[in-house]
Amino acid sequence: MVAGRLSRYFGRRFLGASLTVFVGVFGLVLLVDYIELMRRSAGEANASALLAAGISVTRVPQIMERIMPFAVLVGAMLCYLNLSRRLELVVARSAGMSAWQFVAPAVIAALLVGVIATAVYNPIAATLQEQSKRLEDRAFNNAAQSGLQATGTGFWVRQRSVDGQSIINAASSTDQGVRLGGVTVFMYDLAGRFVERIEAKAAVLEEGYWRLVEARRYPVDAPPEKLADHQLKTNLTLAQVRETFATPETVSFWDLPFFIEMADHAGLAAAGYRLQYQKLISRPALLAAMVLVAAAFSLRFFRFGGVQKMVLSGIVAGFLLYVLSKVTEDLSKAELMHPAAAAWLPVFIGVLTGLVPLLYLEDG
Repeated sequence: MVAGRLSRYFGRRFLGASLTVFVGVFGLVLLVDYIELMRRSAGEANASALLAAGISVTRVPQIMERIMPFAVLVGAMLCYLNLSRRLELVVARSAGMSAWQFVAPAVIAALLVGVIATAVYNPIAATLQEQSKRLEDRAFNNAAQSGLQATGTGFWVRQRSVDGQSIINAASSTDQGVRLGGVTVFMYDLAGRFVERIEAKAAVLEEGYWRLVEARRYPVDAPPEKLADHQLKTNLTLAQVRETFATPETVSFWDLPFFIEMADHAGLAAAGYRLQYQKLISRPALLAAMVLVAAAFSLRFFRFGGVQKMVLSGIVAGFLLYVLSKVTEDLSKAELMHPAAAAWLPVFIGVLTGLVPLLYLEDG
Protein backbone atom coordinates (compact mmCIF):
# COMPACT_ATOMS: atom_id res chain seq x y z
CA MET A 1 0.00 0.00 0.00
CA VAL A 2 2.76 2.45 1.02
CA ALA A 3 4.91 1.49 -1.98
CA GLY A 4 1.99 2.02 -4.37
CA ARG A 5 1.20 5.41 -2.89
CA LEU A 6 4.86 6.46 -3.13
CA SER A 7 5.04 5.24 -6.73
CA ARG A 8 2.09 7.41 -7.71
CA TYR A 9 3.70 10.33 -5.89
CA PHE A 10 6.99 9.86 -7.76
CA GLY A 11 5.11 9.62 -11.05
CA ARG A 12 3.28 12.90 -10.40
CA ARG A 13 6.52 14.63 -9.42
CA PHE A 14 8.18 13.48 -12.64
CA LEU A 15 5.28 14.64 -14.81
CA GLY A 16 5.19 18.01 -13.05
CA ALA A 17 8.94 18.57 -13.46
CA SER A 18 8.95 17.51 -17.13
CA LEU A 19 5.92 19.68 -17.92
CA THR A 20 7.55 22.65 -16.20
CA VAL A 21 10.72 22.25 -18.28
CA PHE A 22 8.73 21.77 -21.49
CA VAL A 23 6.56 24.85 -20.90
CA GLY A 24 9.57 26.93 -19.88
CA VAL A 25 11.54 26.03 -23.00
CA PHE A 26 8.41 26.51 -25.13
CA GLY A 27 8.04 30.04 -23.81
CA LEU A 28 11.72 30.82 -24.37
CA VAL A 29 11.71 29.51 -27.96
CA LEU A 30 8.45 31.36 -28.62
CA LEU A 31 9.93 34.63 -27.37
CA VAL A 32 13.12 34.28 -29.43
CA ASP A 33 11.18 33.35 -32.58
CA TYR A 34 8.76 36.24 -32.09
CA ILE A 35 11.60 38.75 -31.67
CA GLU A 36 13.26 37.46 -34.84
CA LEU A 37 9.98 37.72 -36.78
CA MET A 38 9.46 41.28 -35.58
CA ARG A 39 12.95 42.15 -36.77
CA ARG A 40 12.26 40.64 -40.20
CA SER A 41 8.88 42.34 -40.52
CA ALA A 42 10.16 45.85 -39.75
CA GLY A 43 9.85 46.96 -43.39
CA GLU A 44 6.80 44.89 -44.37
CA ALA A 45 3.49 46.70 -44.80
CA ASN A 46 1.34 43.59 -44.29
CA ALA A 47 3.12 42.41 -41.15
CA SER A 48 1.89 43.22 -37.66
CA ALA A 49 2.74 42.25 -34.11
CA LEU A 50 -0.39 40.09 -33.90
CA LEU A 51 0.40 38.27 -37.15
CA ALA A 52 3.99 37.67 -36.04
CA ALA A 53 2.68 36.22 -32.78
CA GLY A 54 0.38 33.90 -34.75
CA ILE A 55 3.29 32.67 -36.87
CA SER A 56 5.40 31.94 -33.80
CA VAL A 57 2.60 30.19 -31.91
CA THR A 58 1.87 27.88 -34.86
CA ARG A 59 5.52 27.22 -35.72
CA VAL A 60 7.05 26.52 -32.32
CA PRO A 61 5.08 23.29 -31.53
CA GLN A 62 6.97 21.39 -34.23
CA ILE A 63 10.29 22.74 -32.95
CA MET A 64 9.34 21.49 -29.49
CA GLU A 65 8.86 17.98 -30.89
CA ARG A 66 12.62 17.76 -31.35
CA ILE A 67 13.25 19.20 -27.87
CA MET A 68 10.80 16.88 -26.08
CA PRO A 69 13.34 14.12 -25.23
CA PHE A 70 15.62 16.69 -23.59
CA ALA A 71 12.69 18.13 -21.64
CA VAL A 72 12.01 14.65 -20.28
CA LEU A 73 15.70 14.10 -19.48
CA VAL A 74 16.07 17.41 -17.61
CA GLY A 75 12.66 17.03 -15.96
CA ALA A 76 13.53 13.56 -14.65
CA MET A 77 16.90 14.76 -13.36
CA LEU A 78 15.29 17.71 -11.57
CA CYS A 79 12.66 15.41 -10.10
CA TYR A 80 15.15 12.91 -8.65
CA LEU A 81 17.57 15.60 -7.47
CA ASN A 82 14.78 17.39 -5.60
CA LEU A 83 13.60 14.12 -4.07
CA SER A 84 17.14 13.37 -2.95
CA ARG A 85 17.76 16.89 -1.62
CA ARG A 86 14.60 16.72 0.50
CA LEU A 87 15.60 13.23 1.71
CA GLU A 88 12.39 11.74 0.29
CA LEU A 89 14.41 9.01 -1.41
CA VAL A 90 15.94 8.13 1.95
CA VAL A 91 12.47 7.80 3.45
CA ALA A 92 11.37 5.65 0.50
CA ARG A 93 14.44 3.45 0.96
CA SER A 94 13.58 3.01 4.62
CA ALA A 95 10.09 1.91 3.55
CA GLY A 96 11.68 -0.92 1.56
CA MET A 97 11.56 0.57 -1.94
CA SER A 98 14.35 -0.22 -4.40
CA ALA A 99 15.80 2.01 -7.11
CA TRP A 100 13.68 0.17 -9.66
CA GLN A 101 10.55 1.25 -7.80
CA PHE A 102 11.78 4.86 -7.91
CA VAL A 103 12.29 4.66 -11.65
CA ALA A 104 9.32 2.52 -12.76
CA PRO A 105 6.60 5.20 -12.28
CA ALA A 106 8.55 7.74 -14.34
CA VAL A 107 9.28 5.16 -17.06
CA ILE A 108 5.59 4.27 -17.32
CA ALA A 109 4.63 7.94 -17.38
CA ALA A 110 7.24 8.62 -20.09
CA LEU A 111 5.85 5.77 -22.20
CA LEU A 112 2.34 7.22 -21.92
CA VAL A 113 3.60 10.72 -22.76
CA GLY A 114 5.40 9.30 -25.79
CA VAL A 115 2.25 7.59 -27.05
CA ILE A 116 0.26 10.82 -26.68
CA ALA A 117 3.05 12.81 -28.34
CA THR A 118 3.07 10.48 -31.35
CA ALA A 119 -0.66 9.92 -31.73
CA VAL A 120 -2.00 13.38 -30.80
CA TYR A 121 0.70 16.03 -30.50
CA ASN A 122 2.47 15.21 -33.78
CA PRO A 123 -0.63 15.57 -36.03
CA ILE A 124 -1.49 18.86 -34.32
CA ALA A 125 2.07 20.18 -34.73
CA ALA A 126 2.15 19.18 -38.42
CA THR A 127 -1.16 20.98 -39.06
CA LEU A 128 0.01 24.09 -37.21
CA GLN A 129 3.25 24.08 -39.20
CA GLU A 130 1.30 24.37 -42.45
CA GLN A 131 -0.79 27.15 -40.93
CA SER A 132 2.37 29.03 -39.92
CA LYS A 133 3.60 28.97 -43.52
CA ARG A 134 0.32 30.42 -44.75
CA LEU A 135 0.50 33.18 -42.16
CA GLU A 136 4.12 33.88 -43.08
CA ASP A 137 3.12 34.17 -46.73
CA ARG A 138 0.48 36.73 -45.76
CA ALA A 139 2.80 38.68 -43.48
CA PHE A 140 5.72 39.07 -45.84
CA ASN A 141 3.74 39.08 -49.10
CA ASN A 142 6.54 37.16 -50.73
CA ALA A 143 5.96 33.48 -51.29
CA ALA A 144 9.49 33.02 -52.44
CA GLN A 145 10.78 33.75 -48.98
CA SER A 146 8.52 31.38 -47.09
CA GLY A 147 7.98 27.68 -47.06
CA LEU A 148 10.45 24.82 -46.96
CA GLN A 149 13.44 24.67 -49.26
CA ALA A 150 13.76 21.20 -50.76
CA THR A 151 17.17 21.88 -52.37
CA GLY A 152 19.41 24.82 -53.04
CA THR A 153 17.30 25.62 -56.13
CA GLY A 154 13.86 24.98 -54.62
CA PHE A 155 11.29 22.33 -55.53
CA TRP A 156 11.21 20.53 -58.88
CA VAL A 157 8.43 18.46 -60.42
CA ARG A 158 7.86 17.11 -63.93
CA GLN A 159 4.40 16.62 -65.42
CA ARG A 160 2.88 15.56 -68.75
CA SER A 161 -0.21 16.75 -70.61
CA VAL A 162 -1.75 16.43 -74.09
CA ASP A 163 0.39 19.39 -75.24
CA GLY A 164 3.70 17.92 -74.11
CA GLN A 165 5.59 18.05 -70.85
CA SER A 166 6.57 20.80 -68.46
CA ILE A 167 9.03 21.14 -65.61
CA ILE A 168 7.96 23.28 -62.65
CA ASN A 169 10.44 24.92 -60.32
CA ALA A 170 9.14 26.59 -57.16
CA ALA A 171 11.11 28.51 -54.56
CA SER A 172 8.65 27.59 -51.80
CA SER A 173 5.69 25.40 -50.96
CA THR A 174 2.71 25.69 -48.61
CA ASP A 175 -0.20 23.33 -47.97
CA GLN A 176 2.16 20.46 -48.85
CA GLY A 177 2.60 21.58 -52.45
CA VAL A 178 -0.93 22.80 -53.20
CA ARG A 179 0.32 26.40 -53.20
CA LEU A 180 3.71 27.26 -54.70
CA GLY A 181 5.66 30.50 -54.64
CA GLY A 182 8.33 31.93 -56.94
CA VAL A 183 7.28 29.66 -59.82
CA THR A 184 9.15 29.08 -63.09
CA VAL A 185 7.69 26.68 -65.69
CA PHE A 186 9.74 25.27 -68.59
CA MET A 187 7.44 24.12 -71.41
CA TYR A 188 8.33 21.44 -74.00
CA ASP A 189 6.33 20.12 -76.96
CA LEU A 190 5.56 16.47 -77.69
CA ALA A 191 8.89 16.12 -79.53
CA GLY A 192 10.78 17.34 -76.47
CA ARG A 193 11.71 20.76 -77.92
CA PHE A 194 11.76 23.77 -75.59
CA VAL A 195 8.80 26.05 -76.35
CA GLU A 196 8.59 28.75 -73.69
CA ARG A 197 9.25 29.78 -70.13
CA ILE A 198 6.54 31.04 -67.78
CA GLU A 199 7.28 32.91 -64.57
CA ALA A 200 4.63 33.53 -61.93
CA LYS A 201 4.42 34.91 -58.44
CA ALA A 202 2.44 31.90 -57.24
CA ALA A 203 0.71 28.75 -58.45
CA VAL A 204 -2.36 27.06 -56.97
CA LEU A 205 -3.37 23.51 -57.85
CA GLU A 206 -6.95 23.27 -59.09
CA GLU A 207 -8.85 20.33 -60.62
CA GLY A 208 -6.82 19.38 -63.70
CA TYR A 209 -4.63 22.48 -63.90
CA TRP A 210 -2.29 24.86 -62.11
CA ARG A 211 -3.55 28.41 -61.76
CA LEU A 212 -0.56 30.70 -62.23
CA VAL A 213 -0.95 34.07 -60.51
CA GLU A 214 0.60 37.23 -62.01
CA ALA A 215 2.27 35.22 -64.76
CA ARG A 216 4.53 36.33 -67.58
CA ARG A 217 5.28 34.23 -70.70
CA TYR A 218 8.62 34.16 -72.51
CA PRO A 219 8.09 32.26 -75.82
CA VAL A 220 11.08 31.22 -77.91
CA ASP A 221 9.96 33.02 -81.10
CA ALA A 222 7.78 35.85 -79.74
CA PRO A 223 8.08 38.83 -77.39
CA PRO A 224 7.25 38.39 -73.68
CA GLU A 225 3.58 38.50 -72.75
CA LYS A 226 2.11 39.54 -69.43
CA LEU A 227 -0.84 37.51 -68.11
CA ALA A 228 -3.10 38.21 -65.15
CA ASP A 229 -3.79 34.52 -64.49
CA HIS A 230 -2.83 31.52 -66.57
CA GLN A 231 -4.05 27.92 -66.50
CA LEU A 232 -1.40 25.24 -66.92
CA LYS A 233 -2.87 21.80 -67.60
CA THR A 234 -1.66 18.97 -65.39
CA ASN A 235 -2.27 15.27 -64.90
CA LEU A 236 -1.10 15.42 -61.30
CA THR A 237 -3.57 14.73 -58.53
CA LEU A 238 -3.65 16.44 -55.16
CA ALA A 239 -2.24 13.31 -53.49
CA GLN A 240 0.65 13.06 -55.97
CA VAL A 241 1.57 16.71 -55.50
CA ARG A 242 1.48 16.44 -51.73
CA GLU A 243 3.76 13.41 -51.85
CA THR A 244 6.19 15.28 -54.11
CA PHE A 245 6.42 18.46 -52.05
CA ALA A 246 5.72 17.34 -48.48
CA THR A 247 8.72 16.92 -46.19
CA PRO A 248 8.50 14.02 -43.70
CA GLU A 249 8.40 16.38 -40.71
CA THR A 250 5.25 18.12 -41.99
CA VAL A 251 3.31 14.87 -42.50
CA SER A 252 1.08 13.62 -39.70
CA PHE A 253 1.92 10.27 -38.10
CA TRP A 254 -1.39 8.84 -39.29
CA ASP A 255 -0.72 9.93 -42.90
CA LEU A 256 2.83 8.60 -43.15
CA PRO A 257 1.87 5.01 -44.18
CA PHE A 258 -0.11 6.44 -47.13
CA PHE A 259 2.84 8.62 -48.19
CA ILE A 260 5.23 5.66 -47.94
CA GLU A 261 2.95 3.46 -50.05
CA MET A 262 2.43 6.18 -52.65
CA ALA A 263 6.16 6.89 -52.91
CA ASP A 264 6.86 3.19 -53.44
CA HIS A 265 4.24 2.93 -56.18
CA ALA A 266 5.60 6.04 -57.90
CA GLY A 267 9.18 4.78 -57.71
CA LEU A 268 10.24 7.75 -55.55
CA ALA A 269 12.56 7.71 -52.55
CA ALA A 270 10.61 6.88 -49.40
CA ALA A 271 13.53 6.58 -46.96
CA GLY A 272 12.73 9.92 -45.32
CA TYR A 273 9.10 8.98 -44.69
CA ARG A 274 10.06 5.53 -43.37
CA LEU A 275 12.61 7.06 -41.03
CA GLN A 276 10.11 9.60 -39.70
CA TYR A 277 7.53 6.85 -39.17
CA GLN A 278 9.99 4.70 -37.23
CA LYS A 279 11.14 7.70 -35.16
CA LEU A 280 7.56 8.44 -34.15
CA ILE A 281 6.90 4.79 -33.29
CA SER A 282 10.07 4.66 -31.19
CA ARG A 283 9.37 7.95 -29.40
CA PRO A 284 7.72 6.37 -26.29
CA ALA A 285 10.74 4.08 -25.87
CA LEU A 286 13.11 7.02 -26.41
CA LEU A 287 11.44 9.04 -23.66
CA ALA A 288 11.60 6.03 -21.34
CA ALA A 289 15.31 5.68 -22.16
CA MET A 290 15.82 9.33 -21.24
CA VAL A 291 14.25 8.64 -17.83
CA LEU A 292 16.65 5.74 -17.28
CA VAL A 293 19.62 7.93 -18.22
CA ALA A 294 18.41 10.66 -15.87
CA ALA A 295 17.93 8.19 -13.03
CA ALA A 296 21.38 6.69 -13.54
CA PHE A 297 23.01 10.09 -13.13
CA SER A 298 20.80 11.70 -10.47
CA LEU A 299 19.75 9.06 -7.93
CA ARG A 300 22.92 9.63 -5.95
CA PHE A 301 22.15 10.93 -2.45
CA PHE A 302 23.28 14.48 -1.72
CA ARG A 303 25.28 13.43 1.31
CA PHE A 304 27.61 11.38 -0.95
CA GLY A 305 28.70 14.53 -2.80
CA GLY A 306 29.69 14.86 -6.46
CA VAL A 307 26.16 15.82 -7.49
CA GLN A 308 27.26 18.54 -9.93
CA LYS A 309 29.57 16.12 -11.71
CA MET A 310 26.79 13.54 -12.00
CA VAL A 311 24.33 16.08 -13.40
CA LEU A 312 26.87 17.26 -15.97
CA SER A 313 27.53 13.64 -16.94
CA GLY A 314 23.81 13.09 -17.48
CA ILE A 315 23.51 16.15 -19.72
CA VAL A 316 26.56 15.05 -21.73
CA ALA A 317 25.07 11.57 -22.12
CA GLY A 318 21.84 13.08 -23.45
CA PHE A 319 23.77 15.26 -25.90
CA LEU A 320 25.76 12.26 -27.17
CA LEU A 321 22.52 10.37 -27.73
CA TYR A 322 21.26 13.32 -29.78
CA VAL A 323 24.45 13.33 -31.88
CA LEU A 324 24.09 9.58 -32.42
CA SER A 325 20.48 10.01 -33.55
CA LYS A 326 21.50 12.69 -36.08
CA VAL A 327 24.27 10.47 -37.47
CA THR A 328 21.92 7.50 -37.88
CA GLU A 329 19.30 9.77 -39.50
CA ASP A 330 21.81 10.98 -42.08
CA LEU A 331 22.92 7.42 -42.80
CA SER A 332 19.30 6.35 -43.24
CA LYS A 333 18.46 9.26 -45.57
CA ALA A 334 21.50 8.32 -47.65
CA GLU A 335 20.09 4.75 -47.73
CA LEU A 336 23.19 3.42 -45.97
CA MET A 337 21.20 2.25 -42.95
CA HIS A 338 17.75 0.74 -42.54
CA PRO A 339 15.22 3.30 -41.18
CA ALA A 340 14.18 1.00 -38.33
CA ALA A 341 17.80 0.54 -37.24
CA ALA A 342 18.44 4.29 -37.51
CA ALA A 343 15.45 5.09 -35.30
CA TRP A 344 15.88 2.35 -32.71
CA LEU A 345 19.68 2.28 -32.28
CA PRO A 346 19.77 5.51 -30.16
CA VAL A 347 16.92 4.08 -28.06
CA PHE A 348 18.85 0.85 -27.48
CA ILE A 349 22.04 2.72 -26.56
CA GLY A 350 20.07 5.03 -24.26
CA VAL A 351 18.47 2.10 -22.42
CA LEU A 352 21.87 0.46 -21.93
CA THR A 353 23.38 3.76 -20.74
CA GLY A 354 20.70 4.00 -18.07
CA LEU A 355 20.37 0.35 -17.10
CA VAL A 356 24.03 -0.49 -16.53
CA PRO A 357 24.65 2.19 -13.83
CA LEU A 358 21.29 1.39 -12.22
CA LEU A 359 22.17 -2.31 -12.06
CA TYR A 360 25.48 -1.41 -10.43
CA LEU A 361 23.76 1.01 -8.02
CA GLU A 362 21.05 -1.40 -6.94
CA ASP A 363 22.61 -4.85 -7.27
CA GLY A 364 26.35 -4.14 -7.40
